[in-house]
Amino acid sequence: MPYKIFIDQGHNPMNPNAGAEYGGVREQDITFTVGRRLYALLSAAPRLTPELTRPEPTTQLGTTNRESLQARVLAAKRFGADFFISLHANAAADAAVSGSEAFVYSRESRANCLAFRILTGLHEETGLKNRGVFVRPGLYVLRNTAMPAVLVELGFLSNEHDRRLMVEEPGAFALGVYDGLLSYYGLPPVTSPFGGTAST
Repeated sequence: MPYKIFIDQGHNPMNPNAGAEYGGVREQDITFTVGRRLYALLSAAPRLTPELTRPEPTTQLGTTNRESLQARVLAAKRFGADFFISLHANAAADAAVSGSEAFVYSRESRANCLAFRILTGLHEETGLKNRGVFVRPGLYVLRNTAMPAVLVELGFLSNEHDRRLMVEEPGAFALGVYDGLLSYYGLPPVTSPFGGTAST
């Protein structure tokens, strides 16, 4: 039986539920591109079957913020996902803040274990600081999913280095998340469709 991974590309291409924007770079475009790269990696691997929230860059979910979030959760349930991974890009008032972090519903959970492995993978593939895993039970997609869920903040749009890296090297972020999944499931590395080898 394959492990079914639902990739939620955070935010819509336009409101409602559009993402942050810094330096002309939109969060929803970053998450779409990284999500597509991650989907390609998972599709090429044995025992991992992916699904996407936004298969096309124009895919719009819901007519309100709540409906948009609800549509993502329901789509993952229909898919029968083993894990829900929501991709986002962070922002801070201090432009010097940098790195990747993750959020889970509970510390005592499979999601928490996967989140740690994903952050390790992101650090190894991108060089960005591992800022750690935080418990946020109030986040809609963590509270309402029927399966373990991890919300990943890939990097900070408000940081020039992070932002440039997310724009220029989306494959590195996809590989980082993928490496975390391989490590969590104890699967061997495979040849990446973007060149090189995805490793644990």
